[in-house]
Amino acid sequence: MSEENKIGKKIRQVRENKGISVEELAKTSGNSVELIENLEEGAYIPSLTPLFKIAKALDVRLGTFLDDMPHTGPFLVKAGKSEEVIHFSGSDSNLEESTLDFYSLAYGKSDRHMEPFVIDIHPKKSDYELSSHEGEEFVYVMDGEIELLYGQEKYMLGTGDSIYYDSVIPHNLHAYSENGAKILAVVYAPR
Repeated sequence: MSEENKIGKKIRQVRENKGISVEELAKTSGNSVELIENLEEGAYIPSLTPLFKIAKALDVRLGTFLDDMPHTGPFLVKAGKSEEVIHFSGSDSNLEESTLDFYSLAYGKSDRHMEPFVIDIHPKKSDYELSSHEGEEFVYVMDGEIELLYGQEKYMLGTGDSIYYDSVIPHNLHAYSENGAKILAVVYAPR
């Protein structure tokens, strides 16, 4: 398993601790057995949509897959320099390259209800697939331009712009220019 993808190990650990087979997890999460196996082996860089579904099926919060040593008090990250980076593919169809680098701003805070991240969004040249999951998202553009496809709508955001939306509506957020973008995102997903 690559250093870039530690999530698979956590998924396997939680699944095995709960006595759930790969086949059962695939069925309850609405994902394929192949996807679960490849995520657990670290062969795929995950996208958020299957992870939300896996977390819900395992009855854990998304942050469970990101946590290392939980802290019970406040969790401090100075100057946005998170030590914990998680790489995501950004789409279900291309699970072998990272288009989103998530720097967790709360990876050590136990029992959190939201996930704050600074995200580097790398340009992508393929089609954009919309996906949805339960919850809400808040995005603030720190640098660059992004495009949010949201249902039938398109939103263009530049540096200093923000948007708050329900993630149950099919959506895709991506860099608009070939220079990429940097955002602050806060994701809430109920268990």
